Amino acid sequence: MLEFMLFLNSPEKEIVSLIKKANYKIEENTPLCLISNKFFGFLKKEQRTIVICTNNAKRYGGYMFAKGPKSDGSFKTGLMIRRALRHESVHIAQECNGGNQIYQGNQSMKINSNKLNALEGSTNLTGERKKEIEAYALEDRPRKVISLLKEFCF
Repeated sequence: MLEFMLFLNSPEKEIVSLIKKANYKIEENTPLCLISNKFFGFLKKEQRTIVICTNNAKRYGGYMFAKGPKSDGSFKTGLMIRRALRHESVHIAQECNGGNQIYQGNQSMKINSNKLNALEGSTNLTGERKKEIEAYALEDRPRKVISLLKEFCF
């Protein structure tokens, strides 16, 4: 079993199921994660694979230093892993939508200001700012991610 699965709640477990049903794979802690410890997930489009960087999320969240399952390190680590999975799942929905944004022309997508550095890093990597804004705007809405996967991939 992949370690990141230990940090998922029921909506994310449903997302994993939908990802697999859409013929995508999930890998964990691949060499891609070594690009920067600030990245927690990637979508390898051609390989139809999501990569979850559990070790990066654990370092960021302080999980290695946590005292127990209810500690802040565990909470933060889980939050980063769940967000990464949902973020990359939005990109899968975009791929299922012909590689396009879900909400065409919707410039009013708002992302939290604490995600702006992450947005810049992702945009520098992918060159697709509008799709990244959409993924960051939707990554905290698990039920919406589930409905987008169902709508566009099946």
